[in-house]
Amino acid sequence: MYDVITLGSAVLDIFLETGLREKGKFMAYPVGEKILVKGIRFYVGGGGTNTAVAFARLGLKTGYIGKIDSEFGGRKILKLLKNEKVKFLGKTEKNPKSLGGYSIILDSKEKDRTVLTYKGFNEEIKFSDLKIKKIKAKWVYFSSALKESFETQKKLAKILCEKGVKIAFNPSMYIIKREKLGEILKRTDVLILNKEEAEALAKSKNFLIALGKLGPKIVVVTDGKNIVYTYDGKKKYSVIPHKVKVVEATGAGDAFASGFVAGQITGKSIEESLKLGLEESEAVIQNYGAKNNLIKRNLKK
Repeated sequence: MYDVITLGSAVLDIFLETGLREKGKFMAYPVGEKILVKGIRFYVGGGGTNTAVAFARLGLKTGYIGKIDSEFGGRKILKLLKNEKVKFLGKTEKNPKSLGGYSIILDSKEKDRTVLTYKGFNEEIKFSDLKIKKIKAKWVYFSSALKESFETQKKLAKILCEKGVKIAFNPSMYIIKREKLGEILKRTDVLILNKEEAEALAKSKNFLIALGKLGPKIVVVTDGKNIVYTYDGKKKYSVIPHKVKVVEATGAGDAFASGFVAGQITGKSIEESLKLGLEESEAVIQNYGAKNNLIKRNLKK
């Protein structure tokens, strides 16, 4: 029996330190020119593997469901999962017409970033790919998934919910804009979003209560360096992020979400779970890579 199984993307992240400044809410690159970058780094990323590694480092027995390629990126992902003691419950595939997932992260001088993502096989997780008998867990964590993979999440949510498995859901903006989330939301125990995603999904500025009416038992909304709000249907909670030096922001949302959910899995209060999520996210943003600085701690002791 796993404490938690994650289902979501696995990508090879390529970080480019551009040194370019932001202009308003934009980063601009001159057409037709070659730009020398100050640094390049390669790390495994993706919401599914980011959260799986975070859970495993917190002492939880963790599995990961995804579809990856059998080439360079996929081999790197499998090696990392093995080293982090995360059981791979997905499928590897070699297809000349498709690839595994890749992301190019363009970092600005102000330490924010723009991410270019190719989903590849991450959109192609079929329900028939799953070995249902091996999916025995107390919790499942769904990160963003599109197309066939999202349909698989919906089917799996229905089956697991009927078995008493708890569900955490962290959809991104492009999922909110493209898919109907009602089937999963009504079965969700913990929903985690950032403020922009929350407003888009709730279609209301009073998003905490509006989202709670869609089905989730607990709603958590982050807002970068601003206050994090939580609502459990009866009471609102909040926590204020600390002022820390930001090196690179990629993976902060996954880190916060996995910290909060890990707290809930191990019986912590909402206040304690918020503090753990904050501790995870603040650790990640002080280093490059979505996993490199995740906390190592056994919550089950």
